[in-house]
Amino acid sequence: MRVVKSPTKRESGAQAAAHGADLIKRTIAEKGAANIILATGASQFEMLSALTATEGIDWPKVTMFHLDEYIGLDDQHPASFRKYLRERFEAQVDNLGRAYYVETESGSPDEVCRVLDELIQDHPIDICFAGIGENGHLAFNDPPADFDTEKPYIVVDLDEGCRKQQMGEGWFPTIEDVPKQAISMSIKHICKSQTIILTVPDARKAEAVKSTLEGEISNLVPASILQNHDDTTLYLDADSASLLSRE
Repeated sequence: MRVVKSPTKRESGAQAAAHGADLIKRTIAEKGAANIILATGASQFEMLSALTATEGIDWPKVTMFHLDEYIGLDDQHPASFRKYLRERFEAQVDNLGRAYYVETESGSPDEVCRVLDELIQDHPIDICFAGIGENGHLAFNDPPADFDTEKPYIVVDLDEGCRKQQMGEGWFPTIEDVPKQAISMSIKHICKSQTIILTVPDARKAEAVKSTLEGEISNLVPASILQNHDDTTLYLDADSASLLSRE
């Protein structure tokens, strides 16, 4: 896993966006289209702002898949990841080719997963933009994460650490308001992405970053599986890199 450190989260997000934008352009030039995954949360603010401001991306040739979404939350709730991506990404680019959201209200959770599974099988992912949770989760795959399922999308239970993070970021007033389940892209399917770009700022993520990079690969630190991925770059700011023992 390649690591890029920047002094501030703004610089880190900009570098991650520049990397991703270059890959999107190159993929379109080579293949005629690009399939991407986008994550949400406070860690992605700066990256998404820089990515959507990048000139020269042929957005009509880009298909976007959504990483995860809460079960039981409508898409107008302030914490909805669909609302987040529609406002912070889709509305900011010109004529996005296609966006496939985790529409948790469109059917039972299993049915929603089945529909997304069929769609994404026809769209091999070129670039995955993601983050790492305070508990080391990747998407909503909280520890102990399922490293073995072949299903692209799965129903997951959210652990207390994850739910506290969502409250701490200001998305919910109390932990009781945070849903206990979500639909998430699975670990195995995320790892099928050709390139993975992780943007992980802030001191609150420092312990998870250290465990991901310097610990053993374990489903108790789900993001640690990316040590085995051929093309993952982790973009850090000074705070999130503060506990690393090696330069």
